[in-house]
Amino acid sequence: MKFRLTYFLLPVILTFSCGQETEEKETTNTESAPELYTIEQFESNTLYNGGYFSKDESKLLVSSNVTGIYNIYEINIADQSKEQITNSTEESIFVEGYVPGTNDIIYSADKGGDELDHLYLLSRDGSTTELTTGEKEKANFYRWSEDEKSMIYGSNKRDPKYFDVYKMEIGKWEPEMIYKNEDGYFFEGISHNEKYMVLAKPITTSENELYLLNTENGKMTEISKNKGSYRSSGFSNDDKHFFYRTDDGKEFMYLKKYNIETGEEEVVYETNWDVSYSYLSKNDKYRVTGINEDGKISLVVTNNETDEKVDFPDFEDGSVRYVRISDSENKMMMPVGSSKSPSDLYVYNIENEELTKLTNSLNDEIDASDLVSAEVIRYKSFDGTEIPAIYYKPKVATEDNKVPALVWVHGGPGGQSRVGYFSLIQYLVNHGYAILAVNNRGSSGYGKTFYKMDDKNHGDKDLKDCIWGKKWLADKSYIDADRIGIIGGSYGGYMTMAAMTFAPEEFDVGVNIFGVTNWLRTLKSIPPYWEAQREALYTELGDPFSEDSVRLREISPLFHAENVKNPIMVLQGANDPRVLQVESDEIVEEVRKNGVPVEYVLFEDEGHGFVKKENKIEGYGKILDFLNTYLKGDGAKVENEPEQMKAEG
Repeated sequence: MKFRLTYFLLPVILTFSCGQETEEKETTNTESAPELYTIEQFESNTLYNGGYFSKDESKLLVSSNVTGIYNIYEINIADQSKEQITNSTEESIFVEGYVPGTNDIIYSADKGGDELDHLYLLSRDGSTTELTTGEKEKANFYRWSEDEKSMIYGSNKRDPKYFDVYKMEIGKWEPEMIYKNEDGYFFEGISHNEKYMVLAKPITTSENELYLLNTENGKMTEISKNKGSYRSSGFSNDDKHFFYRTDDGKEFMYLKKYNIETGEEEVVYETNWDVSYSYLSKNDKYRVTGINEDGKISLVVTNNETDEKVDFPDFEDGSVRYVRISDSENKMMMPVGSSKSPSDLYVYNIENEELTKLTNSLNDEIDASDLVSAEVIRYKSFDGTEIPAIYYKPKVATEDNKVPALVWVHGGPGGQSRVGYFSLIQYLVNHGYAILAVNNRGSSGYGKTFYKMDDKNHGDKDLKDCIWGKKWLADKSYIDADRIGIIGGSYGGYMTMAAMTFAPEEFDVGVNIFGVTNWLRTLKSIPPYWEAQREALYTELGDPFSEDSVRLREISPLFHAENVKNPIMVLQGANDPRVLQVESDEIVEEVRKNGVPVEYVLFEDEGHGFVKKENKIEGYGKILDFLNTYLKGDGAKVENEPEQMKAEG
């Protein structure tokens, strides 16, 4: 679901100059056919996250899925050697950082994807201590205190609906509440001296209020004087200035500085795209700013002492997603990836401009030249609205070798498909499927006007954007216009089922990955820790306890399942707290009554998103088998096979 304050991506505007528009060129493909790779080979790539410098800055602490799920590793920067620190075989472990003054580690983990993350202390003697022990507790690591004596974190153990803010003194590890949240605020940060806490209050999915709470006298100062979106970007080192991002009065998010003593404000950075994030290094020497520029993040790092930009090394087709600057402000950790390769970790020495590559994420059995680069395209929808999309064209696609295609729909609502690596996309494209990842109206990244265009209109104009994406594909001379399907996860799964029920003639198959099929149930059963944004979600999607329930029923595929006439596939995690398993159970049961092929893949140990390699191998492999049978093959053309379906069911 779309919510800018906590879970989802940030918006930009739909105003593109001629210089920004690109058109996919139809060229004759004279390349030799690429080698075909198995899903096992694609999932043998290695993913990393985290990237925290040790105190002496000789090592980097990361989480990686080398073993099939995420464990913690320490990378020696000098020789790139890796030491595995944890050996979990059941649950993925995500590192939060070193405990200051020690080599101990804080990490978070849930159980089977249930999203009830707990915080754990891993001591270097091998012992593990669970620091947040409530049965239904969800805990979020925030930061270390400036004196490096305490951990600051959020927890909903007092009230499952709201997150209070706590401190734990290192060594004692006893929770001390420092902010009791009884009004549904979101914690957005705290000043170095802990005098000011940043709190956000959601109003709608595109509007919120932002406050500075004086923790000494309880005074709340509102930063958000006008309607808009506001996000914290931290404090100056002396705590005299507070930085925040907003779209107040404009279409794009831009960076502002607020003088806490005088209340004076000034714009720090603004461009014709969204400022997605911005922060200062430890001693304010550098400012890092990430811009959501036409489907990919571009970075600006400025030396505040000289007001000059820091030059990055040239990564050719790769892009830097973010950087983490060491406490000495001499080194930068940066993940660099592309649509043809998952991100590799690099460390850049700012002083001597030495670049060190720490990882090789792409499976060495895969030749990157066999994969395809993503291309940003735009097309006109039914009402003339320009729709951005990310396009992947198979190397084998020619006029003489027409290929089937898929419209891909991102999660959300309010998410965004970006240029980047996703194994399932490259796997399908490698096996001859063109993919158009549509950023339909309501997607973030293209302005607040575009972002709001689907409010209380889901399953209508946003679906038409997907259908017009199909028309864009069908116009290509190398696309088999009679073999175009739709695929997506979460909100994209909803859009898949909406297409199959409300426009049953348009798409030849649908692949629904944990998608909403009954909005009434989903909006009534959102996790308790989403309570603070419940009204904001209802404002956008509709209130299931009001007259909106009529429209919500009308746009819920479950109640129109009799319309489905083409094959569908459904994938679901049994522990999903956002889209409950019953959503998929019921749509599968109802569509099977139509006598059309239905395949259902359920993972007992996954939640909202598949994490374990073995499950992705099984699930993604079955997606290709399904498409080969019912889209590329002749299965979709066979009408009414009740006996076959009885056997499959």
